[in-house]
Amino acid sequence: MSDSPFDPFAPATPEEKPGPQPDTPIQSDAAPNVGEPAEQEPVIDAGPPSPTRLLFDRVTAEISKIFVGQDELVLGTLVALFSNGHVLIESVPGLGKTLFVRTLGRVLGCNFGRIQFTADLMPSDITGAPIFNMKTQEFQFRPGPVFTQLLLADEINRSPAKTHAALLEIMQEYRVTVERTSHKIERPFLVMATQNPIEAEGTYNLPEAQLDRFMFKLLVDYPEAEEEAKILTMHSTQDDLDQRLAALETISSPEEIVSMTHKTSEVHVDPKLVQYVNSIVRLTREWPHFHMGASPRAGLALMQGARTLAAFRGRDYAVPDDVVELALPAMRHRVILTAEAEVEGHDVDQVLSEMLRSVEVPRL
Repeated sequence: MSDSPFDPFAPATPEEKPGPQPDTPIQSDAAPNVGEPAEQEPVIDAGPPSPTRLLFDRVTAEISKIFVGQDELVLGTLVALFSNGHVLIESVPGLGKTLFVRTLGRVLGCNFGRIQFTADLMPSDITGAPIFNMKTQEFQFRPGPVFTQLLLADEINRSPAKTHAALLEIMQEYRVTVERTSHKIERPFLVMATQNPIEAEGTYNLPEAQLDRFMFKLLVDYPEAEEEAKILTMHSTQDDLDQRLAALETISSPEEIVSMTHKTSEVHVDPKLVQYVNSIVRLTREWPHFHMGASPRAGLALMQGARTLAAFRGRDYAVPDDVVELALPAMRHRVILTAEAEVEGHDVDQVLSEMLRSVEVPRL
């Protein structure tokens, strides 16, 4: 092919039409749906046992001793953590989200915090507030529960907008400003926010600015029959959960996570792959079923996530399959369907998948 920039909408000449190549991910009408495992699994997962891949394998193996299944949740959360991102989780209650964050904190050697969002929760309940010290006769800042490393914001949509706004600066700037004084949040810092898709009474829609701060939106469904049977076997006893968590091996440390995060930025992304990501994000703004498309932050999430996913799989370069695998989690909360599309019963994931199949995959 020529050295000209990749244009997904330009008609390919007969010489340029991609044929089935063993090392080239090709997407055609006969290819599996977007988000499904690619045909060339050996190409994606093949790679030397790099430090990042070894760490990822050890972390997931240790997590599986307590937390069963939900591979998409585990992978998406770890990709976000090692990409300086945050995740929004949509699931019904009782699927083990709190257990997962506690397990993740134990395995990674990070502090864990949890905030139960309610209608009367105030911003100061999250950030902390100055408290008058009777001894010194001075106000002293008392840090709130947000001063941790892994924060579970449970049922975040049950609080009003002013409480959501308290998290905006924290998620983006990694600091809390109270009384004109900034307090830094210790890194790494990951917010896992959950919302219940079933109950609408007493909930507030998250503002678009808040949604855009999340790197991924992960949909967690009920476990498979075999996984649920394993959950019943493992967690139906009266054993102390704290003792079981204490028995887990601490695989990493906050310092190592920060170091690995910097190393993932060295993963090579071909210019054609950059154009592929750019074409996907820009196409959401023109697709007829979308009233609002994805922002440039969606492209950044795809780029950073593809680098991290490639590192997890032992590669120092990203491939289009990395982008395709993360496209739905990175964009499903950043696009809005038109009223006509909603009336016709279209689903955001379905429309995104259809759109992705229309974009030509670059040959690297």
